[in-house]
Amino acid sequence: MTIKALMMDALNDAFAPSLLEIEDVSYQHAGHAGAPAGGESHFELRIKAAAFEGQSRIACHRQVNKVLADLLAGPVHALQITIVK
Repeated sequence: MTIKALMMDALNDAFAPSLLEIEDVSYQHAGHAGAPAGGESHFELRIKAAAFEGQSRIACHRQVNKVLADLLAGPVHALQITIVK
């Protein structure tokens, strides 16, 4: 299973989002530290979920980071999170 698929599954399970988009942007970082040859290390995430209503962006980011903690500690080098309100 790809890293993207693992993230999608975890976020769907945790938040049942109405919008979930994850893009592998590792190609933008080719040659940089933390960017392995196969990609799947740098991602952009856009998410909208009822669980985020009334919360600050930082609180939402913390929730996402908690759900993805294992991946962020390992194969994911960077994750840009956009919370859609």
